[in-house]
Amino acid sequence: MQIHISTTPFGRRTMTLGLIANQVKARAGSKDAVAHKWQVFQHIREARDLLGATDRSLAILNALLSFHPETALTGGGDLIVWPSNEQLMARANGLSPTTLRRHLAVLVDCGLIVRRDSPNGKRFARKGRGGQVEQAYGFDLSPIVARAEEFKDLAETVQAEKRAFRVTKERLTLLRRDIVKMIEAGIEEAVPGNWGQVRLTYQAIVARLPRTAPRLLIERICADLNALWSDIRDVLESFTKEKNTDGNESRFGCHIQNSNPDSSSESEHSIQHQKEAGDKGAETDNVRGLPKRELPLGIVLDACPGLRDLAHGGEIRHWRDFLATVEVARPMLGISPSAWKEAREILGELQAAIALAAIYQRADQINNHGGYLRSLTERARQGKFSTWPMIMALLRAKLDAGKASGQRNENSLSSMATIDRPPVGSDALRSSREKLNWR
Repeated sequence: MQIHISTTPFGRRTMTLGLIANQVKARAGSKDAVAHKWQVFQHIREARDLLGATDRSLAILNALLSFHPETALTGGGDLIVWPSNEQLMARANGLSPTTLRRHLAVLVDCGLIVRRDSPNGKRFARKGRGGQVEQAYGFDLSPIVARAEEFKDLAETVQAEKRAFRVTKERLTLLRRDIVKMIEAGIEEAVPGNWGQVRLTYQAIVARLPRTAPRLLIERICADLNALWSDIRDVLESFTKEKNTDGNESRFGCHIQNSNPDSSSESEHSIQHQKEAGDKGAETDNVRGLPKRELPLGIVLDACPGLRDLAHGGEIRHWRDFLATVEVARPMLGISPSAWKEAREILGELQAAIALAAIYQRADQINNHGGYLRSLTERARQGKFSTWPMIMALLRAKLDAGKASGQRNENSLSSMATIDRPPVGSDALRSSREKLNWR
């Protein structure tokens, strides 16, 4: 006798193409395939979101699997179970009939089971004379075997996604911690920079993060935070390198560092002066003992003649011309706008311009122009720096060079004469140099 296998549901439940597709998948399994039902159930539970299953539907599936006596399910075996609704509800932790029917439909729609309804919708099995089941109506578990590898791949995909999400969350946490602490370090260490704006940028990026965010959104936020982290790190590392470079320069900040070991410049005299001074108190006293009046423009130009080459028309007649020329020299020295801004705030616009002109005059003897200017700014912040010693040291080097060659430039201090200042070789200037221990 030929037995017909039903493919349509009983009663008002309609047939859909999705149900047909699930039945095709169930029949596509190999007859020799073997699957451990509880291992496959574990894979289904891990991949339930991808399959569209719910927690209660999985509780019902777990109950259905428990009605099959064998643990290892084979593709060619009889995989239909026919428990009543009362039995299912008892094994599914006491679900109501309505909830049971609803979540059985979910299992069918997900392709985890196939309905094999009888003509009257009842679930039962017809047995032969030997007690063997000849015909059964109920729920077919063949998709558990036929799709076992698919469920395993889906579970591995979910696990990989969870690992990636965990790594992304860890990266987000580390970036947030690093940025906050680096901003605090920049503020506490007085690193030049607009740290208020940096903090606002960080807060704007973090504000895009909702309470529960998908991994892709977190990765985009991490990319923005990483760019901000890189910028902050570069600023701090650059400042650290400049500070280390400044540590090898003169303590007093009143002479320009000579990076050429074969030349004799004011740095040698600065070292000698450092030994004679003995401590920081002597250094502060020297700065306090300097003239309180501003440096005349003529003396500054005599000490820094190279600046005239950058002036418009080759002449600097007024302080405004001097300031404009210094603005041309700054980018040529590679001094950052932040270092220049800080120097003008601490030293004042004119004194900062004089210091930069002196740095430009000895640019070839300084390793790091921006770092040196920051060092001078820091000295000025502590009240230990004045532009007078810098300019006087340049003038003295100029005079020493003239004596060594046996020639004296008669026009070297012509501008000083025009403003009623004593010549460089006069007793007044010699007395001023001796007061600063320039021997």
